[in-house]
Amino acid sequence: MIGAAQASVLPEPQPVTGARLVVEALEREGVKHVFGYPGGAIMPVYDALTGSSLQHILVRHEQAAALAADAYGRVTGRPGVCIATSGPGATNLVTGIANAFLDSVPMVAITGQVASPLMGTDAFQEVDIFGITLPIVKHSFVIRDTADIPAVFADAFHIAQSGRPGPVLIDLPKDIGVKAAVPHPIAPREQELQPVDEQSLAAANALIAEARAPVIYFGGGVAIAHAEQALRAFAHRSGIPSVATLKGLGAIPTDEPACLGMLGMHGSRAANVAIDNCDLLICVGARFDDRATGKLDSFAARAKVVHIDGDAAEIGKLRKPEVALCGDVASILERLTAQPDIAKWTAQCAAQKEMWAPRYDAPGQGIYAPALLKELSEAAGDNAIFTCDVGQHQMWVAQHCRFSRPQAHLTSGGLGTMGYGVPAGVGALLADPSATVITVSGDGSFMMNVQELATIRRYRLPLKIVLIDNSQLGMVRQWQELFFDENFSEIDLSDNPDFAVVAHAFGIEAFTIDQRSQVGDAITRLLTTDGPILCHVRINPRENVWPLVPPNSSNVEMMEKSW
Repeated sequence: MIGAAQASVLPEPQPVTGARLVVEALEREGVKHVFGYPGGAIMPVYDALTGSSLQHILVRHEQAAALAADAYGRVTGRPGVCIATSGPGATNLVTGIANAFLDSVPMVAITGQVASPLMGTDAFQEVDIFGITLPIVKHSFVIRDTADIPAVFADAFHIAQSGRPGPVLIDLPKDIGVKAAVPHPIAPREQELQPVDEQSLAAANALIAEARAPVIYFGGGVAIAHAEQALRAFAHRSGIPSVATLKGLGAIPTDEPACLGMLGMHGSRAANVAIDNCDLLICVGARFDDRATGKLDSFAARAKVVHIDGDAAEIGKLRKPEVALCGDVASILERLTAQPDIAKWTAQCAAQKEMWAPRYDAPGQGIYAPALLKELSEAAGDNAIFTCDVGQHQMWVAQHCRFSRPQAHLTSGGLGTMGYGVPAGVGALLADPSATVITVSGDGSFMMNVQELATIRRYRLPLKIVLIDNSQLGMVRQWQELFFDENFSEIDLSDNPDFAVVAHAFGIEAFTIDQRSQVGDAITRLLTTDGPILCHVRINPRENVWPLVPPNSSNVEMMEKSW
């Protein structure tokens, strides 16, 4: 009996270094990939990475680590993880953290920090990254006790992906990573469910039943809430036409007959006119952003509003709704069962969609980017993921590519980050290796993170890059042409390098096209090449994005292309 009692005594837990606890915490959360760049203050964590189950992706600039983690989070729905050292390493993450914050992307950013006794002394490579990032994170931690590391990481991952997702920063002083401690236990966490308000549901159903010209206006919150199928079922059940924000594209497939396309500054005329004429606006996971609404007081001015969102802070922020429904978006949509009498309205919207459909018969023999992107999207199919940089090409992708799921369209919406596309392509490929990942970039954006071609080469990532080159900062040039009396200031990029030669220097296959007759073969080559490949596409420098809503104008005051 004494021997049995002695055998049942558990051994005392042994102290573990903080760096080892960090790696174990990441493994416990199911993390497979981390994106980062080593340095002095974060070196203990890199020492502990050796032999772990984590695959570290060595980027060539910390901004790319954050942007790749952002895309990884968008595709998987789980926090992407990026790591950097203190000082400049941490500040180089800031743009990517802000990008994730504005687009509500789950992310955990881990930064090294100088040793605790040196904090606040202006030590070498010390910055207050906690203070710098306060406005652009969902939550921040500075770890002061090694034993707290498992609990802090558990909290960080929970916060990053619960409710409205976002980035969480963990700042780790170097001495905390080196010290050993017995970790504190992780407290269990209960899932909180917000009940749906029955009176509001009844009021919403009543408004839907009496509407004669309703429109569903949906955004990125649909994908965040995993409510795509519920939204599609609601749209089919009710027959109500829909319009998408930039981040909402794909939640309802863009080729659905009743989907009128993207609304807003570069949206379709059919979408913007439908919003202008509707009598009920059902806003699902969108936030009345200025790029979507144009002049706010003229946006759906005659419509009543039902606003459905998982984040109560968005409801009533810019437009007070007649009915507010906050909670689980999918559950709410499933409870909206009213059947409006809208046959005349749906026929009108369908006719307008056909009448104002984009044209692809541009004159001349040069490459018309919208036509190329439409053809590429159709050839790539539903398994494709497009990652976009920012500028004219970004809007052409949104307007002319086909998306059947929101995870197929990764774009920097809220921040508009030039340089997003290539690192996002890296993150997307690692998140979903079975996908055909296509980065569409511009000659301005591409140069922002061109060094990541080395990352693509190192990890043999089969990224397909379409670089649309107009030798201009195209969107800036367009605005200077239209709204600044053609005072073209600092937009000339005619001294660009030969991008195909640049890609070859990184060991990546590349080729250049400039004639419409080359497009078909180029798309075939892009999609059938096993490894990474870059297609350099030269286009007319004066080509603009149409339609366009001028600043401070109603969305129906659209400027159109003159053929």
